[in-house]
Amino acid sequence: QVQLVESGGGLVQAGGSLRLSCAASGRAFSSYVMGWFRQARRKEREFVAAISWSGGRQYYPDSVKGRFTISRDNAKNAVYLQMNSLRPEDTAVYYCAADGDSRTFGSNRSPEYAYWGQGTQVTVSS
Repeated sequence: QVQLVESGGGLVQAGGSLRLSCAASGRAFSSYVMGWFRQARRKEREFVAAISWSGGRQYYPDSVKGRFTISRDNAKNAVYLQMNSLRPEDTAVYYCAADGDSRTFGSNRSPEYAYWGQGTQVTVSS
């Protein structure tokens, strides 16, 4: 069982940056694939980034590649999402997710992830 709590959301102007954090509690955090998803109003949940248990591999969709960076600190039970060059279309609630199956790393489907945080709002003004 893993509990996840996101923080770091807020209001930022287009072109700005934010860093989201996800604090995890529970056993064996370092063995979990971690991901970030987002959901804008009236839209489906969308994959944003994933990182392998070791942190050695990252996976992004084209919509955020080159602008967002996922990282993790297993000693602190934390995962981060650095978001640069933000755009109004990045506005959404951002969710941290975890799963114990290493094969989940290659998936961009939210049902593959077993554990979820409550989300943090990111609003990008134009």
